[in-house]
Amino acid sequence: MSVDHHDLIHEFPELKDRIHDLKVGDPHFRKLFDEYHELTRSIEKMEDEVTPVATHTEEEFKMRRVHLKDELYRLLTTAA
Repeated sequence: MSVDHHDLIHEFPELKDRIHDLKVGDPHFRKLFDEYHELTRSIEKMEDEVTPVATHTEEEFKMRRVHLKDELYRLLTTAA
């Protein structure tokens, strides 16, 4: 069972207000935010073996999530 929390609030608690502001006011951020969380849900299902996949597939999804998180962090820390 998965215990790590990869939602953005757990990843960047100090940016909670900024996450909210961008979710509401920036359609590009919102799209990436939704994609990140959908990907996280898929990965959790793979880790919990609800959705069995090959190890390399799971690793590919995790790498996509890392890249999305990097992009989201960049958007969060860029001056408004």
